[in-house]
Amino acid sequence: MSRPIPVGYALARLPRYTSYPTAPHFGPLDEAEYRGWLAGIRPQDTLSLYLHVPFCRALCWYCGCHTAVTRNPARIERYGAALQREAGLLAAALPAHAGLAALHLGGGTPSILGAAGLRALLAELRRRFPLRPDAELAIELDPRVLDEAIVAALAEGGITRASLGVQDIDPAVQRRIGRPQPAAVVERSVAWLRAAGIRGVNLDLMYGLPGQGAAQVAATARFAAGLGADRVAVFGYAHVPWMKPHQNAIHADALPGALERLLQAEAAEQALVAAGYQAIGLDHFARPGDPMAAAAREGRLHRNFQGYTTDAAPVLLGLGASAIGSIAEAGYAQNEPNERRWVAAVEAGTLPVRRGLAVTAEDRLRRHCIERVMCDFALDLTGLPGGLLAAVRPALAPLASDGVIELTAELLRVTAAGRRHVRHVAACFDAYLGTGAGRHSVAV
Repeated sequence: MSRPIPVGYALARLPRYTSYPTAPHFGPLDEAEYRGWLAGIRPQDTLSLYLHVPFCRALCWYCGCHTAVTRNPARIERYGAALQREAGLLAAALPAHAGLAALHLGGGTPSILGAAGLRALLAELRRRFPLRPDAELAIELDPRVLDEAIVAALAEGGITRASLGVQDIDPAVQRRIGRPQPAAVVERSVAWLRAAGIRGVNLDLMYGLPGQGAAQVAATARFAAGLGADRVAVFGYAHVPWMKPHQNAIHADALPGALERLLQAEAAEQALVAAGYQAIGLDHFARPGDPMAAAAREGRLHRNFQGYTTDAAPVLLGLGASAIGSIAEAGYAQNEPNERRWVAAVEAGTLPVRRGLAVTAEDRLRRHCIERVMCDFALDLTGLPGGLLAAVRPALAPLASDGVIELTAELLRVTAAGRRHVRHVAACFDAYLGTGAGRHSVAV
């Protein structure tokens, strides 16, 4: 029987490692340098696009996204037109490439663009970026801002996967996070998507919210399974009011502690595994026949700014205010986060990049190690440079002593008990950690 992992692991604050180096280490990046990176894209490189729509009808108190509340149709319409304009500017800046392998619309909630706005945007993207036959087109949706006309526009535009924000189905928990959402609204949204032929349906849940206990989290997980979701994500709430002041509406003393968060995460996993889902990485679950489950079994899982993904494209391009992209061999590029300045830049005919980071050969090596640890819970050490191994072994040794990992000369393997603490293992390969001003959420 394995011994329990010390509680201190759950209390530590660490990055989520959706990139490496992480965003707090980005610095100024100008358009000319970014265009140079784009020019280096090779004919055999596939592309992935992420489009950010930073609007919601109401602000949920737990939200950690870059978003704003608006009900101004003119503002929304102008933003949608600017997205189309940026797509054209970006497409014109690209050399020959192998086509679009993945598209992801996130927010905020992209459904705020409405049926006409989404139809026009998707048509423009398909015109500017030739789709590969197996391309996945995905969108994040707020079930409360969804209707049959929007779903029809998504199906017409070729959307193949939709992620619905659920968080928790308990009305008492919903009141404490500022997100009233009857379960029937979610059920109706799933039915609309299925009827329209959108084959992939994901449900996003959360633990660590105020008023939550393991019972509520497990009940929401069973609800997701009962709806037949193809994938379920169970994210830990990140309380970062220094970054997101609206989170001050949630009192820290109302949040579950570290041990309770662990119990909640385990309760969700037990409920979903019992319902036939395969556990994937730190916080995802999928039906065994889903492409993500197959990728996890075969060591082809990846991690990017949207979390775990099957997207293997070496080039991820971000469109929209604050969107981040990654050109594997060059670096990371983030757009202007201020909506008005982003719109002005696009309307002036310039690529609105503002921040980023050129990656070194060592960054790419460490990024590989972090991604494989986060995705596979294991890392083959045999091909790694001796200098890197010598640098990280002192940090790995305490994790081996505490039962988080098993470590030999050839292999690092995260133990079953240590999987909740995989961010600690990834952090051992992070040469930037502690060198910047960034603050992070708790590790579990």
